[in-house]
Amino acid sequence: MARTGITPELLTRTAAELADEIGFDNLTVSAVARRLGVKDPSLYAHIRNARELKVRVALLALEELADAAATALAGRSGKDALVAFANAYRDYAKKHPGRYAAGQFELDAEAALNSAAPRHSRMTRAILRGYDLPEPDETDAVRFLHSTFHGYVSLETAGGFSHTPREAEASWAWTLETLDHALRTRPRTG
Repeated sequence: MARTGITPELLTRTAAELADEIGFDNLTVSAVARRLGVKDPSLYAHIRNARELKVRVALLALEELADAAATALAGRSGKDALVAFANAYRDYAKKHPGRYAAGQFELDAEAALNSAAPRHSRMTRAILRGYDLPEPDETDAVRFLHSTFHGYVSLETAGGFSHTPREAEASWAWTLETLDHALRTRPRTG
């Protein structure tokens, strides 16, 4: 029987907050149970195992990040949309490092399809319409942008830029300027 007051939503939010504090890789059912002041078995009324707990955090993170990106994109186009979209990802990763890491967690095909992941792709494609890219260039550009954003924020949040004299903010601005230029000037395939 489930403990009064613990709901699937509370369990997921608590796990997400904990992931931000201790890292997604360190998230366990035991750690969440301690945070909620209960024994591990009482959480199994809401989840089957540790993987399901991590999947729930991943789904929450994907939804939150999609909402943040959608808000940032509202009313924007072209380079302005690209920069707003990229900044939404970077800001989310810096504010919620554990959740951001959770967003990279491998989901099964059904969970991925029913998650906010397709929304991320649709928003990226909406931005790219301003660059008038035909297929397969548009698909390549989606992958290019996501890998650039993810690579940059992953290195930054891991402290990878702390040993250099140039501010990460200046390099981020340079990166976005270069992405915009590349998308505007790249020769079209086919």
